[in-house]
Amino acid sequence: MSRILIVEDEEAIAELERDYLEMNDFEVTVRNNGQAGLDEALSSQYDLVVLDLMLPEMDGFEVCKRIREKMNIPILMVSAKKDDIDKVRGLGLGADDYLTKPFSPSELVARVKAHLTRYERLVSAGAAKMENDVVEIRDIRIDKTARRVFIGGEERSFTTKEFDLLTFLAEHPNRVFTKDELFREIWGMESIGDIATVTVHIKKIREKVEENTAKPQYIETIWGVGYRFKI
Repeated sequence: MSRILIVEDEEAIAELERDYLEMNDFEVTVRNNGQAGLDEALSSQYDLVVLDLMLPEMDGFEVCKRIREKMNIPILMVSAKKDDIDKVRGLGLGADDYLTKPFSPSELVARVKAHLTRYERLVSAGAAKMENDVVEIRDIRIDKTARRVFIGGEERSFTTKEFDLLTFLAEHPNRVFTKDELFREIWGMESIGDIATVTVHIKKIREKVEENTAKPQYIETIWGVGYRFKI
């Protein structure tokens, strides 16, 4: 049974989220402030964190950052704030997804299942391989088994979704993908208006692989369509 940690200070919302997740056979723990949520996440084994943005003691941004420094489990950030800048900041700190309140409990469950399925598939695939599976294009070397990326021989750190997105594009060079296609492939669900998720992750990847992000040599924007990895 997968274990889910909910960090949410609004008791009614936390209980509703817990009820729906438990009805779908998840084991759920709730913490009502940021510091308690961080302590719980780092001290126990959880498969996914549902993290509110506005929390007492420590906000969701800081909690996300601290969790991501220690582990790569999926983090689903939720907030009543609709500003794109908050979504961009949350995703930039390593959140895997961002839901804006109010949202239906069934959508939360669907996204939790999608993230867990993809994460478990990646972990299982890595454990099953005896030899490293490597993708090399010019100065980029992607070790799929170890989930490590080297740029010009120097290792760079990538979040789970950044790594997945970079690897997918590198494995399909010169093919143009729309943002919707990339969201479905990497996040495993329909975008439901969350196109900013892809945009933010592309920006973060470029900052790590490109010498000049204004003139990218690897991930090219095809205006009005999407992105492609150039070789």
